[in-house]
Amino acid sequence: MSRRGLGPPIEAGFFAAPVTEVARALVGCVVAHGETAGVIVETEAYHDSEPACHAYVGLTPRTRTLFGPPGLAYVYRSYGIHALLNAVAEPEGIGAAVLIRALEPISGVEAMQRRRGLARVEALCSGPGKLTQALGVGLELNGSDLASGSLRFHSPSRSAGVPVVSARRVGITKATELRWRFCAAGSRFVSSPRSEPARRPRRAAPPQVVPVRAG
Repeated sequence: MSRRGLGPPIEAGFFAAPVTEVARALVGCVVAHGETAGVIVETEAYHDSEPACHAYVGLTPRTRTLFGPPGLAYVYRSYGIHALLNAVAEPEGIGAAVLIRALEPISGVEAMQRRRGLARVEALCSGPGKLTQALGVGLELNGSDLASGSLRFHSPSRSAGVPVVSARRVGITKATELRWRFCAAGSRFVSSPRSEPARRPRRAAPPQVVPVRAG
């Protein structure tokens, strides 16, 4: 799959839906930045109603982007080391976002290998900190528009939906019971751990534009 085969950029209306629906529907879509791109194979949903979400504490300088309009990039530093990429979801005023946890590289693989300092393709983007390094995504992209900025989310070029399984989110200590992690079934590019039994695969429909209601 080449960069020429990318579908159109995903518009803001798509992200205005409930965050768990957006997280599931993003599996199979494409993230592109510069010469690099990858198919999303794993996501996690976060919402201001549950304590694992940054927005749970309310509006702060750090969470301002999360409460902004849907379709923005929320990029933050994790443990002082890694930049993590999220897509802001739900209508403006609600703090919600989808963490992009893993990608299947499809373009600019050599650039990804240089940035990551390794050759194994399956390991280039198999985690949220790995994929931002591979794509060259940094904190300067926080608040950028995912439809028109240098970092873009694209609809799948393939017409068929992607079989998706759900599981518990990883790397958190709160709201661990929520099955808000969504993975492409059988993908060898997802992050660890891979051993948790997943629910029966469902086929995700291609992204649909969701109208944003006036406030």
